[in-house]
Amino acid sequence: MTTEARVGEQDGRLTGALRRFAATRDPSLRDAIVVSQLPVVLALARRFARRGEALEDLVQAGSIGLINAVERFDPGLGYAFGAYATPTIVGEIKRHFRDRAWSVRAPRRVQELYLRLGPLVEDMTQELGRAPTIGDIAAETGATASDVVEALEARHFYQSQSINAPRANGTTLARELGGEDDGFEQADRRMVVESMLALLPERERVIVHLRFLDELTQSEIAARVGLSQMHVSRLLARSLAEMRSAYDLPA
Repeated sequence: MTTEARVGEQDGRLTGALRRFAATRDPSLRDAIVVSQLPVVLALARRFARRGEALEDLVQAGSIGLINAVERFDPGLGYAFGAYATPTIVGEIKRHFRDRAWSVRAPRRVQELYLRLGPLVEDMTQELGRAPTIGDIAAETGATASDVVEALEARHFYQSQSINAPRANGTTLARELGGEDDGFEQADRRMVVESMLALLPERERVIVHLRFLDELTQSEIAARVGLSQMHVSRLLARSLAEMRSAYDLPA
């Protein structure tokens, strides 16, 4: 049997199966038709395989389109099933890209234009012998130059990269971002201490600051403010007691 004869026989079996399904709506017959047409889905999914999505996911999306095509196809209209099923399958694959593959949601018009640009730019590069300009792409697609720029920028929204993904320098973004800043833990305490200091007279506030922030000894503080060390010691003790009392802190 020639190749043409085998193809004709296969088409005849498919047409017959589609007519029987249209008449009976038998789920098992529908499943058999879908299985027989899965190679078509695979071939169509491979056209989109270099756009960042796993081929398995594209085949799954295309299979949904195939099921819908089988369910909706009317053999009585006289159209070939392939001519009806192909745009339905491709449409479902493109829907997958629009609805699931974007890390940051871009406007629908931008998504659709972005998906067109990949193969279009490759074809134009071969035809022109150079990379096409924004104007070239706009003229070819009928879009404005600003829409083309926006669609080209949309590649940054398409898939996000894990902060734990390896980088060219052998490290990860998570490591380069650094660790937790210990200063955050001290921020609330610092604000409380500042509010407590505000309760003290200016001289006592200066003495507490010199002792606990500048870490001077009582002798150094006494020399700085012109008081005796004993007087500085009594002022420190009284100031700390007032601060604890104001905030109901234990001694």
